[in-house]
Amino acid sequence: MELTGELVRLAPLAEHHAEALRAIRSDPRVAEWWDELEPDFPLADEPESTRLTINHDGEIAGMVQFGEELEPKYRHASIDIFVAPAHQGRGVCTEAIKLVVDYLLTERGHHRITIDPAAHNAAAIACYSKAGFRPVGVMRLAERDADGQGWHDALLMELVIEPEQVPGLTPRLSVERPQERDDAGSIPGVRERVRPRPGAAGRS
Repeated sequence: MELTGELVRLAPLAEHHAEALRAIRSDPRVAEWWDELEPDFPLADEPESTRLTINHDGEIAGMVQFGEELEPKYRHASIDIFVAPAHQGRGVCTEAIKLVVDYLLTERGHHRITIDPAAHNAAAIACYSKAGFRPVGVMRLAERDADGQGWHDALLMELVIEPEQVPGLTPRLSVERPQERDDAGSIPGVRERVRPRPGAAGRS
């Protein structure tokens, strides 16, 4: 599975992406929103997640991942992402999220997608809002701080379409498929991720 937009190309995670992704995750401006770097990141620490490397301007610019709850009664998907500081503020996060959302709606048949950035991560919340997510409510002390010393609130956000609606009503971005061969409180007036992990731009 490879997803391509105007700015970014999302490619299946591969072993040769690991060094660049570990360097991005280690940047203090990214690490602020993520846990301490796992020894087996990004190849083996979360086998239940589907991971895609973000390519922008000829460079590895970050990673986006999604998880799926496939139990029919609760079926939905969740997304998480991080973007290198040098590529932030340039539309990379928003387009990467939109590409994955489009894939999950049209190819995987989901009608509800969630994401849960830290409640004080204004850049992440702005990115997800541009991609069509809306706030549901604040989850109090839902996630440990990156240094492990305390807890902070997270903002649950969701993107929902009515199940009977045609997925094509969402903005469509191109999906390139490989050729066949012989991958403290709530917000008033709003309506709850199976988390691969907490939020990048959720944390980017």
